[in-house]
Amino acid sequence: MIDAPSSTWFTVNPHWQWYIVFYFFVGGLAGGCYFLAAVIDLFGRRADRPLARLGYYVAFPAVLVSGLLLTVDLSRPLRFWHMLIERNTLGPMFKYWSPMSIGSWALLIFGIFTFISFLAAFADADRVHRPALRRFQLPALRTLRAPSLAGRIVAVLGGIFGFYIAGYTGILLAVTNRPIWSDTPLLGMLFVASAASTSAALLILLAQRGGWRLPGVVDLHRFDDWVIVLELVVLIAVMVSLGPVLRAWLNAWGVLLVFGVIILGMIAPLMLSFRARRSGIASTTTSAILVLIGGFLLRVVMVLSSESI
Repeated sequence: MIDAPSSTWFTVNPHWQWYIVFYFFVGGLAGGCYFLAAVIDLFGRRADRPLARLGYYVAFPAVLVSGLLLTVDLSRPLRFWHMLIERNTLGPMFKYWSPMSIGSWALLIFGIFTFISFLAAFADADRVHRPALRRFQLPALRTLRAPSLAGRIVAVLGGIFGFYIAGYTGILLAVTNRPIWSDTPLLGMLFVASAASTSAALLILLAQRGGWRLPGVVDLHRFDDWVIVLELVVLIAVMVSLGPVLRAWLNAWGVLLVFGVIILGMIAPLMLSFRARRSGIASTTTSAILVLIGGFLLRVVMVLSSESI
Protein backbone atom coordinates (compact mmCIF):
# COMPACT_ATOMS: atom_id res chain seq x y z
CA MET A 1 0.00 0.00 0.00
CA ILE A 2 1.28 3.47 -0.90
CA ASP A 3 1.86 5.81 2.03
CA ALA A 4 -0.74 8.45 1.16
CA PRO A 5 -3.60 10.30 2.84
CA SER A 6 -6.56 8.01 3.44
CA SER A 7 -8.91 10.43 1.66
CA THR A 8 -7.16 9.49 -1.56
CA TRP A 9 -8.53 5.97 -1.44
CA PHE A 10 -12.18 6.00 -0.51
CA THR A 11 -13.89 6.84 -3.81
CA VAL A 12 -15.31 4.28 -6.21
CA ASN A 13 -13.41 3.68 -9.41
CA PRO A 14 -15.21 5.65 -12.19
CA HIS A 15 -14.26 2.92 -14.70
CA TRP A 16 -12.98 5.33 -17.31
CA GLN A 17 -11.41 3.41 -20.15
CA TRP A 18 -10.49 3.98 -23.79
CA TYR A 19 -13.47 6.14 -24.75
CA ILE A 20 -12.43 8.66 -22.11
CA VAL A 21 -8.75 8.45 -23.10
CA PHE A 22 -9.66 9.33 -26.68
CA TYR A 23 -12.11 11.98 -25.46
CA PHE A 24 -9.36 13.67 -23.45
CA PHE A 25 -6.98 13.54 -26.42
CA VAL A 26 -9.38 14.71 -29.12
CA GLY A 27 -10.90 17.33 -26.82
CA GLY A 28 -7.45 18.74 -26.16
CA LEU A 29 -6.84 18.95 -29.92
CA ALA A 30 -10.17 20.73 -30.42
CA GLY A 31 -9.46 23.34 -27.77
CA GLY A 32 -5.82 23.77 -28.69
CA CYS A 33 -6.33 24.01 -32.46
CA TYR A 34 -9.11 26.57 -32.06
CA PHE A 35 -7.08 28.64 -29.62
CA LEU A 36 -4.06 28.67 -31.96
CA ALA A 37 -6.29 29.50 -34.94
CA ALA A 38 -7.84 32.39 -33.04
CA VAL A 39 -4.42 33.77 -32.07
CA ILE A 40 -3.21 33.53 -35.68
CA ASP A 41 -6.51 35.05 -36.81
CA LEU A 42 -6.23 38.01 -34.44
CA PHE A 43 -2.51 38.71 -34.58
CA GLY A 44 -1.10 36.75 -37.53
CA ARG A 45 0.08 37.81 -40.95
CA ARG A 46 -2.21 37.90 -43.95
CA ALA A 47 -0.04 35.18 -45.50
CA ASP A 48 -0.95 32.85 -42.63
CA ARG A 49 -4.64 32.97 -43.45
CA PRO A 50 -4.73 29.29 -44.58
CA LEU A 51 -3.14 28.20 -41.29
CA ALA A 52 -5.87 29.89 -39.25
CA ARG A 53 -8.53 28.30 -41.42
CA LEU A 54 -6.86 24.94 -40.90
CA GLY A 55 -7.20 25.31 -37.14
CA TYR A 56 -10.90 26.07 -37.49
CA TYR A 57 -11.36 23.15 -39.87
CA VAL A 58 -9.90 20.79 -37.26
CA ALA A 59 -11.64 22.19 -34.17
CA PHE A 60 -15.28 21.65 -35.12
CA PRO A 61 -15.04 17.97 -36.20
CA ALA A 62 -12.89 17.32 -33.13
CA VAL A 63 -15.62 18.75 -30.89
CA LEU A 64 -18.20 16.50 -32.55
CA VAL A 65 -16.00 13.45 -32.02
CA SER A 66 -15.38 14.47 -28.39
CA GLY A 67 -19.10 14.75 -27.71
CA LEU A 68 -19.74 11.40 -29.38
CA LEU A 69 -17.04 9.67 -27.32
CA LEU A 70 -18.36 11.20 -24.12
CA THR A 71 -21.90 10.12 -24.95
CA VAL A 72 -20.97 6.56 -25.90
CA ASP A 73 -19.06 6.18 -22.63
CA LEU A 74 -22.23 6.81 -20.61
CA SER A 75 -23.89 3.68 -19.23
CA ARG A 76 -27.09 4.84 -20.97
CA PRO A 77 -25.99 6.94 -23.96
CA LEU A 78 -29.53 7.97 -24.95
CA ARG A 79 -29.78 9.90 -21.70
CA PHE A 80 -26.86 12.20 -22.48
CA TRP A 81 -29.25 15.16 -22.58
CA HIS A 82 -29.72 14.82 -18.81
CA MET A 83 -26.30 16.46 -18.48
CA LEU A 84 -27.82 19.67 -19.86
CA ILE A 85 -31.58 19.50 -19.28
CA GLU A 86 -33.42 18.80 -16.02
CA ARG A 87 -35.66 15.79 -16.55
CA ASN A 88 -38.76 16.96 -14.64
CA THR A 89 -38.86 20.67 -15.45
CA LEU A 90 -37.02 20.51 -18.82
CA GLY A 91 -35.10 23.56 -17.64
CA PRO A 92 -31.32 23.96 -17.94
CA MET A 93 -29.37 21.54 -15.74
CA PHE A 94 -26.43 23.60 -14.51
CA LYS A 95 -24.55 22.79 -11.31
CA TYR A 96 -21.94 25.49 -10.73
CA TRP A 97 -20.28 23.32 -8.06
CA SER A 98 -19.82 20.38 -10.43
CA PRO A 99 -16.82 20.46 -12.81
CA MET A 100 -18.57 17.84 -14.96
CA SER A 101 -21.69 20.01 -15.32
CA ILE A 102 -19.60 23.10 -16.08
CA GLY A 103 -17.55 21.10 -18.57
CA SER A 104 -20.67 19.80 -20.35
CA TRP A 105 -21.98 23.33 -20.87
CA ALA A 106 -18.54 24.62 -21.82
CA LEU A 107 -18.22 21.89 -24.45
CA LEU A 108 -21.66 22.77 -25.86
CA ILE A 109 -20.93 26.52 -26.01
CA PHE A 110 -17.47 25.90 -27.42
CA GLY A 111 -19.06 23.69 -30.07
CA ILE A 112 -21.26 26.60 -31.17
CA PHE A 113 -18.23 28.86 -31.56
CA THR A 114 -16.31 26.20 -33.49
CA PHE A 115 -19.29 25.70 -35.82
CA ILE A 116 -19.51 29.42 -36.59
CA SER A 117 -15.76 29.66 -37.21
CA PHE A 118 -15.83 26.46 -39.27
CA LEU A 119 -18.43 27.90 -41.64
CA ALA A 120 -16.72 31.30 -41.71
CA ALA A 121 -13.43 29.62 -42.64
CA PHE A 122 -15.13 27.91 -45.59
CA ALA A 123 -16.65 31.24 -46.61
CA ASP A 124 -13.24 32.87 -46.37
CA ALA A 125 -11.85 30.21 -48.70
CA ASP A 126 -14.79 30.84 -51.08
CA ARG A 127 -16.04 27.29 -50.56
CA VAL A 128 -19.36 28.48 -49.12
CA HIS A 129 -21.05 31.43 -50.80
CA ARG A 130 -22.83 32.97 -47.84
CA PRO A 131 -22.02 36.69 -47.51
CA ALA A 132 -23.43 36.76 -43.97
CA LEU A 133 -20.68 34.40 -42.79
CA ARG A 134 -17.96 36.82 -43.84
CA ARG A 135 -18.77 39.10 -40.94
CA PHE A 136 -17.08 36.54 -38.68
CA GLN A 137 -13.76 36.83 -40.51
CA LEU A 138 -11.13 38.65 -38.54
CA PRO A 139 -9.45 41.89 -39.65
CA ALA A 140 -5.99 40.33 -39.44
CA LEU A 141 -7.01 37.95 -42.20
CA ARG A 142 -8.99 40.34 -44.35
CA THR A 143 -7.73 42.29 -47.31
CA LEU A 144 -9.84 45.30 -48.28
CA ARG A 145 -12.78 44.87 -45.95
CA ALA A 146 -13.47 46.87 -42.80
CA PRO A 147 -12.65 45.34 -39.39
CA SER A 148 -15.26 42.90 -38.13
CA LEU A 149 -16.40 43.29 -34.53
CA ALA A 150 -18.44 40.07 -34.73
CA GLY A 151 -15.36 38.17 -35.88
CA ARG A 152 -13.29 39.51 -33.02
CA ILE A 153 -15.93 38.56 -30.48
CA VAL A 154 -16.29 35.02 -31.83
CA ALA A 155 -12.52 34.45 -31.94
CA VAL A 156 -11.86 35.89 -28.48
CA LEU A 157 -14.73 34.10 -26.72
CA GLY A 158 -14.17 30.88 -28.65
CA GLY A 159 -10.47 31.03 -27.84
CA ILE A 160 -11.24 31.44 -24.13
CA PHE A 161 -13.56 28.43 -24.19
CA GLY A 162 -10.99 26.50 -26.21
CA PHE A 163 -8.34 27.21 -23.60
CA TYR A 164 -10.72 26.04 -20.89
CA ILE A 165 -11.60 22.82 -22.75
CA ALA A 166 -7.89 22.08 -23.26
CA GLY A 167 -7.24 22.11 -19.50
CA TYR A 168 -10.66 21.09 -18.22
CA THR A 169 -9.98 17.38 -18.48
CA GLY A 170 -7.00 17.68 -16.16
CA ILE A 171 -9.12 19.62 -13.67
CA LEU A 172 -11.82 16.97 -13.91
CA LEU A 173 -9.31 14.29 -12.94
CA ALA A 174 -8.03 16.35 -10.01
CA VAL A 175 -11.48 16.62 -8.38
CA THR A 176 -12.35 12.93 -8.59
CA ASN A 177 -10.45 12.09 -5.39
CA ARG A 178 -8.74 9.10 -6.94
CA PRO A 179 -5.11 7.98 -6.50
CA ILE A 180 -2.62 10.06 -8.51
CA TRP A 181 -5.36 12.33 -9.90
CA SER A 182 -6.15 14.01 -6.60
CA ASP A 183 -2.58 14.02 -5.32
CA THR A 184 -1.32 16.89 -7.47
CA PRO A 185 -2.81 20.31 -8.30
CA LEU A 186 -0.93 20.52 -11.61
CA LEU A 187 -2.91 18.23 -13.92
CA GLY A 188 -4.86 21.13 -15.43
CA MET A 189 -1.63 22.94 -16.30
CA LEU A 190 -0.12 19.75 -17.67
CA PHE A 191 -3.11 19.09 -19.94
CA VAL A 192 -3.09 22.68 -21.22
CA ALA A 193 0.59 22.41 -22.13
CA SER A 194 0.03 19.02 -23.72
CA ALA A 195 -2.97 20.28 -25.71
CA ALA A 196 -0.89 23.20 -26.97
CA SER A 197 2.02 20.99 -28.06
CA THR A 198 -0.14 18.33 -29.74
CA SER A 199 -2.34 20.92 -31.47
CA ALA A 200 0.66 22.79 -32.85
CA ALA A 201 2.13 19.47 -33.97
CA LEU A 202 -1.10 18.51 -35.74
CA LEU A 203 -1.32 21.83 -37.58
CA ILE A 204 2.36 21.54 -38.56
CA LEU A 205 1.83 17.99 -39.79
CA LEU A 206 -1.23 18.91 -41.87
CA ALA A 207 0.47 22.00 -43.29
CA GLN A 208 3.56 20.02 -44.25
CA ARG A 209 1.49 17.25 -45.79
CA GLY A 210 -0.19 19.93 -47.87
CA GLY A 211 3.15 21.34 -48.99
CA TRP A 212 2.48 24.74 -47.44
CA ARG A 213 5.47 27.06 -47.05
CA LEU A 214 4.02 29.68 -44.76
CA PRO A 215 5.90 31.85 -42.25
CA GLY A 216 3.36 30.81 -39.62
CA VAL A 217 4.45 27.17 -39.91
CA VAL A 218 7.99 28.17 -38.91
CA ASP A 219 6.55 30.12 -35.98
CA LEU A 220 4.52 27.07 -34.96
CA HIS A 221 7.72 24.98 -34.95
CA ARG A 222 9.36 27.42 -32.53
CA PHE A 223 6.21 27.64 -30.44
CA ASP A 224 5.96 23.87 -30.24
CA ASP A 225 9.57 23.53 -29.11
CA TRP A 226 9.06 25.98 -26.25
CA VAL A 227 5.74 24.42 -25.23
CA ILE A 228 7.29 20.94 -25.18
CA VAL A 229 9.98 22.26 -22.82
CA LEU A 230 7.25 23.77 -20.63
CA GLU A 231 5.28 20.53 -20.73
CA LEU A 232 8.35 18.56 -19.67
CA VAL A 233 8.96 20.93 -16.75
CA VAL A 234 5.32 20.69 -15.65
CA LEU A 235 5.35 16.89 -15.93
CA ILE A 236 8.46 16.73 -13.73
CA ALA A 237 6.73 19.08 -11.28
CA VAL A 238 3.70 16.76 -11.29
CA MET A 239 5.90 13.78 -10.48
CA VAL A 240 7.64 15.67 -7.66
CA SER A 241 4.32 16.91 -6.25
CA LEU A 242 3.00 13.35 -6.02
CA GLY A 243 5.48 12.61 -3.25
CA PRO A 244 5.14 9.02 -1.96
CA VAL A 245 2.28 8.37 -4.39
CA LEU A 246 4.86 8.46 -7.20
CA ARG A 247 5.62 4.85 -6.24
CA ALA A 248 2.33 3.94 -7.96
CA TRP A 249 4.23 4.38 -11.23
CA LEU A 250 6.99 1.91 -10.34
CA ASN A 251 5.48 -0.49 -12.85
CA ALA A 252 4.69 -0.75 -16.54
CA TRP A 253 2.82 2.56 -16.45
CA GLY A 254 5.92 4.31 -15.19
CA VAL A 255 7.98 2.72 -17.96
CA LEU A 256 5.45 3.91 -20.54
CA LEU A 257 5.52 7.40 -19.01
CA VAL A 258 9.31 7.65 -19.14
CA PHE A 259 9.99 6.02 -22.50
CA GLY A 260 6.74 6.71 -24.35
CA VAL A 261 5.87 10.19 -23.11
CA ILE A 262 9.12 11.82 -21.97
CA ILE A 263 11.73 10.28 -24.26
CA LEU A 264 9.67 9.50 -27.38
CA GLY A 265 7.11 12.31 -27.15
CA MET A 266 9.22 15.18 -25.77
CA ILE A 267 12.99 14.72 -25.86
CA ALA A 268 13.16 13.05 -29.29
CA PRO A 269 11.10 15.79 -31.04
CA LEU A 270 13.23 18.48 -29.41
CA MET A 271 16.41 16.77 -30.61
CA LEU A 272 15.03 16.38 -34.14
CA SER A 273 13.98 20.02 -34.19
CA PHE A 274 17.38 21.17 -32.92
CA ARG A 275 19.21 19.07 -35.51
CA ALA A 276 16.95 20.36 -38.29
CA ARG A 277 17.53 23.96 -37.22
CA ARG A 278 21.28 23.47 -37.18
CA SER A 279 21.12 21.98 -40.66
CA GLY A 280 19.09 24.92 -41.89
CA ILE A 281 16.18 22.76 -43.03
CA ALA A 282 12.56 22.60 -42.04
CA SER A 283 11.72 20.14 -39.29
CA THR A 284 10.49 16.80 -40.57
CA THR A 285 7.04 15.43 -40.00
CA THR A 286 8.59 12.81 -37.72
CA SER A 287 8.85 15.20 -34.79
CA ALA A 288 5.19 16.24 -35.13
CA ILE A 289 4.09 12.61 -35.23
CA LEU A 290 6.15 11.82 -32.12
CA VAL A 291 4.60 14.75 -30.25
CA LEU A 292 1.11 13.47 -31.10
CA ILE A 293 2.01 9.95 -29.97
CA GLY A 294 3.50 11.27 -26.74
CA GLY A 295 0.43 13.40 -26.03
CA PHE A 296 -1.86 10.44 -26.50
CA LEU A 297 0.29 8.17 -24.31
CA LEU A 298 0.30 10.84 -21.59
CA ARG A 299 -3.47 10.57 -21.36
CA VAL A 300 -3.30 6.78 -21.47
CA VAL A 301 -0.95 6.75 -18.48
CA MET A 302 -2.86 9.42 -16.53
CA VAL A 303 -6.26 7.76 -16.96
CA LEU A 304 -5.54 4.04 -16.94
CA SER A 305 -2.81 3.99 -14.28
CA SER A 306 -5.20 5.38 -11.66
CA GLU A 307 -7.96 3.11 -12.90
CA SER A 308 -5.72 0.08 -12.33
CA ILE A 309 -5.07 0.89 -8.65
